[in-house]
Amino acid sequence: MDSVSKYFSGLFTGIGSLLKGMSVTWKELWTPKVTRQYPENRETLVVSDRFRAELVMPHDANNEHACTACGICQMNCPNGTIVVTSQIIETEDGKKKKILDTHQWDLGMCTFCNLCVITCPSDAIKFDNNFENAVFTRSKLIQKLNAEGSKLREKKKEEKPTAEAKPVIEVKAPVADAKPVVEKEVIAKVKPEEPKAEKE
Repeated sequence: MDSVSKYFSGLFTGIGSLLKGMSVTWKELWTPKVTRQYPENRETLVVSDRFRAELVMPHDANNEHACTACGICQMNCPNGTIVVTSQIIETEDGKKKKILDTHQWDLGMCTFCNLCVITCPSDAIKFDNNFENAVFTRSKLIQKLNAEGSKLREKKKEEKPTAEAKPVIEVKAPVADAKPVVEKEVIAKVKPEEPKAEKE
């Protein structure tokens, strides 16, 4: 008897789950579909700004970047996809300075976790949303982010704001004829109590 009840309970449970799944399928059947005809719609294709596709190092018009070759991005990369090499040069003042030689990034091993961008103290790298990175050989996935002949962007010294002149407050001398204002004291007049008549 128990086996028969278990059989029917399992049967109804299976039918219920089947109907539930078919209801979801029936609902999605009538949902309007949105198909993007890629790559024909490249001109109108909209990609989210937050989409992480390719690591880049922005350069300005003078071919200068903000990377100081500190190596923090390399240390924080979980897969070891970033390799930063630097060199020591001597400046005109005779001081030694470390500059960036190569900033290498392996797209094929990157997990796009964004840790390198978050931890960069000088905001020298960022993720671009250029997702067309298909190549035929793995060696092309290894990219050099700093351009040839580029150099570190020098920080401009911020000019200290000049102290503004404080406004001069004019103090007028007291006039000799002026009489001082004296507050009038109000004295409450209390009537003396009348003596009570003595009882005879």
